[in-house]
Amino acid sequence: MTPTVTMRLDKWLWCARFYKTRGLATEEIGKGRVTVNGQAAKPARDVRPGDTVALRQGPVARTVTVRALSGARGPAPVAQLLYEETAESIAAREAAAEQRRLAPEPAATLQEGRPTKRDRRNIERVSAPDWGSRWSASIDE
Repeated sequence: MTPTVTMRLDKWLWCARFYKTRGLATEEIGKGRVTVNGQAAKPARDVRPGDTVALRQGPVARTVTVRALSGARGPAPVAQLLYEETAESIAAREAAAEQRRLAPEPAATLQEGRPTKRDRRNIERVSAPDWGSRWSASIDE
């Protein structure tokens, strides 16, 4: 059996554990979130060792160099041997993580939390139109 020289991009992304399923990998490639050697790619594009793959996993952008190919999806330590992340990508990912860590907690802007039933009634009383001053066709005068 000859060693694998090329492999489909979607299968390699799945084997390298960037995406949980090949379907997800195909979907991300279709959305244009994965490029190979700076060019837009299709799921069936062949990747070879030495190719540079730029991809996005949620908010995290990564750039990796293909080191090896694997015919099957294996455990994470083995999958990490299939690629090498570039130094710029590692630095950008760590900077983004630090920025997210230092960002203010969204819930901290809420002072009192959810309004109680009494608060809601008071809010409605203040914001409701004054029905007494409105013209009505009722018999009451």
